[in-house]
Amino acid sequence: MGKVHGLPDSVDEANDVFPPPPRLQGDGEYPKPHIGPDYKAYLSEYEKTVGPDSDKWWKETAEKELSWFTPFKTVRAGGFEAGDVQWFPEGTLNAAYNCLDRHFYKDPKGTAIIYEADEPSEGREISWEELMQETCRVANVLKEWGVKKGDTVSIYLPMTWQAAAAFLACARIGAVHSAVFAGFSAESLRDRVNDCDCRVLITTDEGRRGGKSIATKAIVDNALESCPLVEHVLVLRRTGGKVNMKEGRDAWWHDECDKVQPFCPCEPMNSEDPLFILYTSGSTGKPKGVVHSTGGYILQALLSVKYVFDVHPGDRFACMADVGWITGHTYIVYGPLANGVATTVFESTPVYPTPSRYWEFVDKWKATQLYTAPTAIRLLRRLGEEHVKKHDLSSLRVLGTVGEPINPEAWHWYNDIAGKNKCAIVDTYWMTETGSHAVAPLPGAISTKPGSATFPCFGYDLEIIDPQSGEVLKGNDVEGVLVARDHWPSLARTVYKDHKRYLETYMKPYPGYFFFGDGAARDSDGYIWIKGRVDDVINVSGHRLSTAEVESALILHKGVAETAVVGSHDDITGQAVYAFVCMKPEFDQDNIDPAALNKEMAIQVRKSIGPFAAPKKIYLVNDLPKTRSGKIVRRVLRKIVAGEADQLGDLSSVAEPSVIDDIIAKVKASK
Repeated sequence: MGKVHGLPDSVDEANDVFPPPPRLQGDGEYPKPHIGPDYKAYLSEYEKTVGPDSDKWWKETAEKELSWFTPFKTVRAGGFEAGDVQWFPEGTLNAAYNCLDRHFYKDPKGTAIIYEADEPSEGREISWEELMQETCRVANVLKEWGVKKGDTVSIYLPMTWQAAAAFLACARIGAVHSAVFAGFSAESLRDRVNDCDCRVLITTDEGRRGGKSIATKAIVDNALESCPLVEHVLVLRRTGGKVNMKEGRDAWWHDECDKVQPFCPCEPMNSEDPLFILYTSGSTGKPKGVVHSTGGYILQALLSVKYVFDVHPGDRFACMADVGWITGHTYIVYGPLANGVATTVFESTPVYPTPSRYWEFVDKWKATQLYTAPTAIRLLRRLGEEHVKKHDLSSLRVLGTVGEPINPEAWHWYNDIAGKNKCAIVDTYWMTETGSHAVAPLPGAISTKPGSATFPCFGYDLEIIDPQSGEVLKGNDVEGVLVARDHWPSLARTVYKDHKRYLETYMKPYPGYFFFGDGAARDSDGYIWIKGRVDDVINVSGHRLSTAEVESALILHKGVAETAVVGSHDDITGQAVYAFVCMKPEFDQDNIDPAALNKEMAIQVRKSIGPFAAPKKIYLVNDLPKTRSGKIVRRVLRKIVAGEADQLGDLSSVAEPSVIDDIIAKVKASK
């Protein structure tokens, strides 16, 4: 291992690694990579970004990359113990100005957004001028409604390009936006709207996805029956479908925007002022409202797009995620736009109207980077390579993955078929709380290994710790839990209205370190491999779900007495939800069709959380394996679902071992 920050001085390029493709070495046709041509170039730059001497690099970078209204004097302050992290604390700036105004003034007719509508024929390009005017109009509408600096605004929008304008409109006037994934149910929306104390919500009449309409406004109406603080709802007309408009509360986006001028000055924001709240699942049922700051977040969003995707002026960046998740915040809205490159809002699915949809998009719009989830790659791989090969993908330089580690089979298909062995494959590891990539290869510098996120990104000073002893594991060939020993600019600052929970979740488990909540290994070459959650969080197609959340939804069914939920491997979604349910003694399940009962419970989960949370299988069992103190032994359930009932290990803590035989029989019978 090297002397600095635990990274090796060099890497063994003979050990199953894929070097950066030659076209990313800067041959005249393609831009020279920002960092290259090899690992040593990465290591040299990385070491400037971590440790006691790194303030100089961050000061110069922040001054160069961002436009400040008031210069900062201090680079960073605070730390993990009190959770008082600060970056550039005296500086003032505005996120919308950095993502919009400075690029609009430079090239008003240039492309800011490639809007790929659900129907391919309806897609179009949105100029910086159009985005600027729409953002300013929405900002002025919010001001007319009394929204001011520090107020929260909920955004429940599907993948329309106006979602970016809604984000930037809030940032422009200093309002804190709280976007909610438009696949969430009315109940989930209600809980998030109430938790963040918003008076204004932005939504649409209907959404479009995969050729179908989604009753977005109807879901909002249902949720707002129990949201007493909400005074105004701004409704974007997307489909023209008939919706109910509550007089005095609901107003059409186009009507209100027509009344105001298309310019709104930017509110100067302190670097540490909140930019947005985003709710994420935790190991308990109640979602956490993760709060991100303005200056530090924008800077690292910009830098991660620039370096991890090797973005250059004129690029056309395509992240296929949803704006309701952190990936959409950082890699659809703030990161690409802060760099001044065209970003993509993709409304459809990878297989509508055909499995060629991604590749038709790349061919049509000449995308230079494509960023999607392993779930989508596995699906497209299963449907056959002929859908890829008939399209011109020569514009692509970087192919990224997000949401979970990519399995080697999918990695090779992505590299060989989509990338034609000419693109860099970047497997990115990060989370809502980090705000930006924590571990990822840099396209022009890092040789990659299928399934490994490779090395830390700039500013992330990472270690692997033994979870029992709490000791840092030095050297290679080690496995433990992933931590950071210093903070970085885009780190979330708190959990909204619950700073104690923030400290207990991330700072307290290993004092002096930030705890990511994931297991990790460092192999013989120093490459980092992410091993998955160490708490009860399930990752379904990149959507994080807590087991407690799903269990709480199932318990709402009138016949359910007790339930335990686990995650297990799924070839398409990465993980799937499996539920074990005990019915109440008085519930007459003998006279109810088990399939109908399962359907009822699945509908209950869809209603409480959203369709993506519905269990793949629900097992009706007589009892659950528990310790003598009554704690459910979920590791046993995970093993049984995974087909490893012969590897259950020590069962001495289980109060009634005979329960396990019954569960094994039920699972086998259902296959």
